[in-house]
Amino acid sequence: MDVPADQTTPTGAPRLRPASTGTLPSRRRRPSGEAPPLPHHLQTSGVGWLLALVVLLTLSIVVFAGGLRGPAVTVTVLDDAVVRWLAGLDTPGLAATWRALAFLGSWWVLNIVGFGLVLALLALRRFRHLIVVLIVTQLLTMVLYDWVGPMAQRPRPFGVDIRTGWGGWALPSVQITSLAATLVIILYTLVPEGRWRQRGKWVATGVVALAALGRIALGAEAPSDVLIGAAIGVAIPLVSFRLFTPNEVFPISYRRGRAAHLDVTGQRGTAIRRGLEDQLGLAVEEIKPFGLSGSAGSTPLRITVKGDPPSYLFGKLYARSHLRADRWYKLGRELLYGRLEDEKPFNTVRRLVQQEDYALRLCRDAGLPTPRPYGVVELTPEREYLLVTEFFDRAIELGEAEIDQGVIDDGLGIIRKLWEAGLAHRDIKPANLLVRDHRLLLIDVAFIELRPTPWRQAVDLANMMLCLALRSSPQLVYQRALGQFSVQEISEGFAAARGLALPSQLRRMLHAQGRDLHSEFVRLLPTPPRPIPIQRWTLRRVGLLAAMVLLLVLVFNQGLSLDYQDAAQTPTRIGDLACTDLEPQWLLAQSVPSASLVPCVGSLPVGWSFGEVDVNDGRSVISLNHDRAGTGVLVVRLTADCDSRGATPVSSTQPQVQRYQRIQRQAPGFETTRFDRFPGGCVTTQATVPAANRAEITSQLATILHYTTRQALQQALDQRSGGRLRLDPPAA
Repeated sequence: MDVPADQTTPTGAPRLRPASTGTLPSRRRRPSGEAPPLPHHLQTSGVGWLLALVVLLTLSIVVFAGGLRGPAVTVTVLDDAVVRWLAGLDTPGLAATWRALAFLGSWWVLNIVGFGLVLALLALRRFRHLIVVLIVTQLLTMVLYDWVGPMAQRPRPFGVDIRTGWGGWALPSVQITSLAATLVIILYTLVPEGRWRQRGKWVATGVVALAALGRIALGAEAPSDVLIGAAIGVAIPLVSFRLFTPNEVFPISYRRGRAAHLDVTGQRGTAIRRGLEDQLGLAVEEIKPFGLSGSAGSTPLRITVKGDPPSYLFGKLYARSHLRADRWYKLGRELLYGRLEDEKPFNTVRRLVQQEDYALRLCRDAGLPTPRPYGVVELTPEREYLLVTEFFDRAIELGEAEIDQGVIDDGLGIIRKLWEAGLAHRDIKPANLLVRDHRLLLIDVAFIELRPTPWRQAVDLANMMLCLALRSSPQLVYQRALGQFSVQEISEGFAAARGLALPSQLRRMLHAQGRDLHSEFVRLLPTPPRPIPIQRWTLRRVGLLAAMVLLLVLVFNQGLSLDYQDAAQTPTRIGDLACTDLEPQWLLAQSVPSASLVPCVGSLPVGWSFGEVDVNDGRSVISLNHDRAGTGVLVVRLTADCDSRGATPVSSTQPQVQRYQRIQRQAPGFETTRFDRFPGGCVTTQATVPAANRAEITSQLATILHYTTRQALQQALDQRSGGRLRLDPPAA
């Protein structure tokens, strides 16, 4: 149970009797199949976007997976007609307007906004949202580059000049996907739910629509490409945030407060009332947050039960957010200090609340002054539970109470009873010690430990003495402690209670008073104790530290790096570039519209394997590997021009090709560059091989690298589309 530091007003309400007395009304069992008080589900919009995404992706793969044939031709003809109409509009200033709109989805804008988003999340300490952002980024990368694009293999719009930057396959639009995803991420990580987020959705829709219109008008994408890209960019982050960081658990708020405190109004408030009535038989009059300042691991509530006069109960609302917080907290402690005893994280919320209910009953059996438990209310199975206990009215926190020798004796007696029962509280601090009628009460026993080590018990004793000395003096507390503990036990406590062993609230209060109470107690001891170290080095801790370092490296390399060259190195993820595969060759031809020839791979001799094809406006890059010579042995680049100065002319068997060769290095490895010049283009072939494989590999170049004429590609497109599609725009 958590009670605030500022709660000093007595309620004067009688306490409810335990359930065993029969005073509570009858309870209702939830029948099988009936929804819990607070069912967990995606919102309608999330389900709708997910269904739309599945339908659009399925249609895209079904239509385009077989190449530019059948229905794919019909869709492409309709799409390209829209692109040509927009591109053909001729109004003063319109071209500049299209470029300005397309710039909204440029890599400059996306990278700068993404980098700022990561910094903002780090500054606001929204680490869960940041983790989801990194996961969403990886999912989008896989969908765009590994799944949809390589399966659909749709070239850019035909018959138009592409007047803006682009890379890879047209379907889906990578930049529109990235823009839509970035805006959705901003809405669900930085904008509070409600009016502002709803307005932000309309603004985001307008920005994506304008950027898509600009890219369509400039010939980079067709309407189907941007439509499917926008669906991917919205659905994946939307569903991810709804599932892993729902607003009711991780609200976006700029008001001061703890993330652990959940909103108990609206649907959750109704569910709590219903659960209390059905499962505990309580008629609830009011539920309100209570003691938020002293709680960091739950949402504390004061529950007013109807009656004449009304009575009060205390509730602790636990959700999966608290479970995750407990895991992260214990992981951080293990990284800093090594796993201390009994700090294994809980696996479910049910186990977490079950542990506290058990601990309360264990403490009552041991005669400790702790709240009486009344039961647990299940709101959402495995996700949200409410623990209901006795409410200590007229009690104030130890840090604000006036204490006397009786209160000091009570506090020391609590530790003695814990020791005799074989228990350790593990979180003795002022917020968990209440004073009422000059008696000390103990709360928040969630992490109590059964049969602890002597070190843990000694820490409890020292922390209790420090808490009591905050409102009295070390001399008085020490003298009263000698009546219940030996000098050796007290010395052991102050040898153990250092650093991490002191709760954070206790450390803050000691610092605020400007007193070193720990040193004052040590000076009272006959002999200063030797500090007990708490560092624990294990193979698990070393492995976790190494994993965290690796994770940070990956985050900074992929999530925090500004790489403005991504748009110039876009992979197509195709497994071959045979001269009979028309879709990849059409895409290569679009990358250099002036090139009369397009490179392709004729046949790969034994030992060769296909690497990757990167296609962007202005150039295409083909890499090939060799099992003995290495990766990227052969790199072929198609550009509109190349610098062949200093190269030696050599003979060429390919019509229209003027061939030159330059040898950069003979040993220890052989490196040579061959330039094939032809009307409107140039192919640069760079070979880097060990000297021992030089003769073999250079002799196989003629077999590997072939060319397809632009005219042949146009004829193939005419045949596929029935003359309805043209590779190049009509001559001016």
